[in-house]
Amino acid sequence: MAEYRRRVIDDELDALMTGVAAIEINGPRAVGKTSTTRVRAASVFALDEPQVRAIVANDPDRIVAGPYPVLIDEWQRIPHTWDIVRRAVDADRSPGRFLLTGSASPRNPPTHTGAGRIVSLAMRPMTLAERGVGAPTVSLAGLLSGRRERLDGSTDVAADQYAYEILASGFPGLRDLPDRAVRAELDGYITRVIDRDLEDAGQPVRNTAALRRWLAAYAAAISSSTSHEKIRDAASAGRTEKPAKTTVLRYLDILEGIWLIEPVPGWRPTTNRLSRLTLAPKHQLAEPALAARLRRATMDALVTGHAAGPLAPRHTTLFGALFEALVTLNVRVYAQAAEASVSHFRDFGGAHEVDLVVEGANQRVLAIEVKLAVDVDDDDIRHLVWLRDRIGEDLLDAIVVTTGREAYRRRDGIGVVPAALLGP
Repeated sequence: MAEYRRRVIDDELDALMTGVAAIEINGPRAVGKTSTTRVRAASVFALDEPQVRAIVANDPDRIVAGPYPVLIDEWQRIPHTWDIVRRAVDADRSPGRFLLTGSASPRNPPTHTGAGRIVSLAMRPMTLAERGVGAPTVSLAGLLSGRRERLDGSTDVAADQYAYEILASGFPGLRDLPDRAVRAELDGYITRVIDRDLEDAGQPVRNTAALRRWLAAYAAAISSSTSHEKIRDAASAGRTEKPAKTTVLRYLDILEGIWLIEPVPGWRPTTNRLSRLTLAPKHQLAEPALAARLRRATMDALVTGHAAGPLAPRHTTLFGALFEALVTLNVRVYAQAAEASVSHFRDFGGAHEVDLVVEGANQRVLAIEVKLAVDVDDDDIRHLVWLRDRIGEDLLDAIVVTTGREAYRRRDGIGVVPAALLGP
């Protein structure tokens, strides 16, 4: 068995398992949930294995007998295991007793949410730092401190390597495969989700071909807040009928339920200095490589500046949209570790927008723009400056994440950070 590669979420688990009795780790298939939890478990119940599932179905109390920590892998396969764990925690709150993993929301949810008994963490594909791409010198947690420290560090990672990483994916099991095999695995991943995983999760789809077309259209709108109506139209182009709005909403619910798509919500600031905001989500898949594969993106298409398409904002390239998706993945992982949330900002009409808003303690925020560029000029930071002027001290810091080589702070205080240098 290959040596386990530590992930950012391991620090969260180290902190929580000393005080919390039960922890659920959820997220899309193949992000490494099982590997991360198995290295900590003394007992393992892999409910994706039919024989184990049959044993637990007939003798469910066996899962709380120990030795601890007990791992219940893919707990949603037998949803009432959640309630069994919850009751066990009510009886004994000793820390570090249970780990649960889930790749889907069960069709018949448990009778109790687990609030106060089971803590849930999201696990996502590997960040650039977890892949070993670059050596971070700028901490997102440090930026959230508001100290506005000097930024430094350099990297040899250039635009073509970011393009490669987008296509290679952050799925741990694909990291050592040749390029052709990665593409085949990603195609198989999408097919399995549509043809098997949804039915396994109790959410069968009658017209899988229509869902595949809709998912491809959704991928074409990645890193944008394009309306669902436009995505629906694109998915049914050239066809006499298009899916009903209720069908599209069901697609969204199902795909979010298996963590395949993870939209970035619109920011809801507590200050009244901002008004007339659009709360439409920004579209993202959990793994940028899946979006790239649904678009049939190639290395050549990325590095030569292929247009993102009609569902993306004007002048946006496919590489630019996918690079923002890659940065969003990284920021979400690091923000969770810092107990912060991630959203985006856009005012009504789109005159001002900020790609990512990371909200930390006391509703103060870090604002992040993502630029597929080496250099940053005054035009690139105008939205950050506008936001700083509006919310004042509520803005902890502001940075532009780039494909450049050096991290530094401009004279106006705005930070410039290469994506490979940003870490937790």
